[in-house]
Amino acid sequence: MKAGRVSIWEELELGFGCSKLRVIMHLLRNPGEAYTRYAIVKATGLRTSTVESQLKRLVEIGWAVKHKFTPATYQANMENEAVREVYSFIQKVKRLRRSRPAE
Repeated sequence: MKAGRVSIWEELELGFGCSKLRVIMHLLRNPGEAYTRYAIVKATGLRTSTVESQLKRLVEIGWAVKHKFTPATYQANMENEAVREVYSFIQKVKRLRRSRPAE
């Protein structure tokens, strides 16, 4: 598969390939926004139970923040150094892809 045929997000998901990564990558698309579980399920294509368990784990390790609204919303924890590094990595890969000559 040629990398130019998929979005950067799809390429990273294919490269790393786990559901937790899909959830955090969705949160990092717009790190200033908070998303409901339903929105994350729709965006990632994962099952609701999978998204729930991955969000719980991401909150536990400090990679995501849960806002206790009704319904609850989640966003990437940009105060966490590891999350900032993952975000920085994604931005660098995006720049690399833009600078690559067309195949």
